[in-house]
Amino acid sequence: MKTIYNIKALCVMALIGSVATVNAQEDKTKEKDLNREMTLEREYDPTVQDASKVNTLPVIKEPVVKKMPIDYATFTVPADPEKEISLLPSGNIMTDIQYNKRRGYFNFGGGTYLNLNGDLGYHVLNTDKDKLNIWFSHRSTNGKVKYIDTDFDKVKAKLNDNLGGLNFKHAFEKLSLDMGIKYGYSAFNYYGLPVSSPESSIALVPENFDLETNQVNQTIQAKVGVESKENAPVSYLLDLGYTNFSHKYALSKEQDGPTEHTLDVKFDLNARFGGEQRIGLEGNLEYFNYSLPTMGGQEYLEFENHAEATLAPYYKVSGDNWNLKLGAKVMFATGDNSKFMASPNITADVEIADKTELYLIAGGKLYSNSMYEISQVNRYINPTMELLPSRNYLDGTIGIRSGIAPGFWFDVFGGYKITNDEVFFVPNLTPKDGTFANYSIAMQTNAKHAFGGVNLKYSYQQLFDINLKGVYNNWTVDNTGTAYGKPEMELTAGVTVRPINQVTASLDYYLATGRKAFLGTPGGEKMNNINELNLTGAYTLNDTFGLYLKLNNVLCQKYELYYGYPMQSFSAMVGVNINF
Repeated sequence: MKTIYNIKALCVMALIGSVATVNAQEDKTKEKDLNREMTLEREYDPTVQDASKVNTLPVIKEPVVKKMPIDYATFTVPADPEKEISLLPSGNIMTDIQYNKRRGYFNFGGGTYLNLNGDLGYHVLNTDKDKLNIWFSHRSTNGKVKYIDTDFDKVKAKLNDNLGGLNFKHAFEKLSLDMGIKYGYSAFNYYGLPVSSPESSIALVPENFDLETNQVNQTIQAKVGVESKENAPVSYLLDLGYTNFSHKYALSKEQDGPTEHTLDVKFDLNARFGGEQRIGLEGNLEYFNYSLPTMGGQEYLEFENHAEATLAPYYKVSGDNWNLKLGAKVMFATGDNSKFMASPNITADVEIADKTELYLIAGGKLYSNSMYEISQVNRYINPTMELLPSRNYLDGTIGIRSGIAPGFWFDVFGGYKITNDEVFFVPNLTPKDGTFANYSIAMQTNAKHAFGGVNLKYSYQQLFDINLKGVYNNWTVDNTGTAYGKPEMELTAGVTVRPINQVTASLDYYLATGRKAFLGTPGGEKMNNINELNLTGAYTLNDTFGLYLKLNNVLCQKYELYYGYPMQSFSAMVGVNINF
């Protein structure tokens, strides 16, 4: 991809100007590690994406061990969206205003490409015994983007994400009751460039395909659960959940889409003995049921009702400077593709020096790859395609982390994963006139993934924070030999500066190299590196009002998260935050 020099000059000017402006900006919470899709600091799930990002790469799942909080990079392995509905506590959004002093918050921003961000929430009840929260978030975009290395006209990339809910928690004397409901509405178009296999003779003219019609995904979720008080001699947890997820269309607006119903039961029962020792059993059971559309009186899609379950007995013990969990997981899925597997369930950490820990994690997981879960990773997935569960036999990480120097923290880690039926997203190579063209196909094959990296952070007296993380990934993939869509190397860097109490300015950089797309030939085609620099700033007027400015992709780089789906070039957004 070649960039015209005058465009580069404009981008550099925008960068210089933004540096001058950014001294009146950003969030003292550093917007945590925004995940490239602005994960809001309110702990509800799923996250709502930034309007400037119509999709995101999968989120890395790295170990969380006691004693030292760790923030992790946001790309590498398939995401594992949580299904439970958590409460909406006080949190900071976009500015450093302290929300725990107020019951409500309102955030709204608008920018280029018709990007709109909005958040509204209110703590109806917020006492030691009762918490009742209502919240709503909106992200949308309706701007035109340019396909990479083509002469086609710009295409409109549309997105309209909405998510709202109600959460309630009551603390009884010996247990707590947690319940909630939420509703999600996501409308978007399949604007990706049509592609086909080399032997195909079809004319790949965007006008021949449906790039305008909005697909609509809707989600209804409900949860109720009980949990014993912390550190009770006999502890228990029981969560019951229901998810209704539907696609409005199949592969064209003339075809209705399927609906998935999921019943979910999670539990954990453990007892303490001999001081700091516990023995317990945890697990979950999911049942997937599908309502399928008909054509000519017959169902034309194939989704199989089935169940998936995990049972995990474990033993925990803690010492003065160490923690150990020993266990195993037994997992199975029913149906025509019934599977059985087992994996270790081991975590350990030990303080080997002052403020320095050595940690080990060896686990595994049965990823259901349900319609709902896979859509949280890639919204452009083929809505008529049922995926096999991914069986992760081993997900192991070993590392050392330390906060031994004042303000300085590091984590050096390495790991290895073994997964059968791993998911790799590739573009549809058999487009048909009048249908959605470039939807994603899930290619499933066995894969091994080795990775290693280092994470460094430094803070100085609340004046500035610096973070730097690098990860190298090596994949061994059966059949294809290529981990399509996965980056080989990732670099994440950020700097946050607070020159005065009311002003915060931050710079975030992300680089992902070595990604390839499958276009019908072995080895795939190299994709442009993700090379993005973002600037964000905030100015707090008082404990009620705050202003922010976001400048995304200030280097004007051209790249895709999924082949044929270009991201926005340089974009800007201004917004206001109000506490009440």
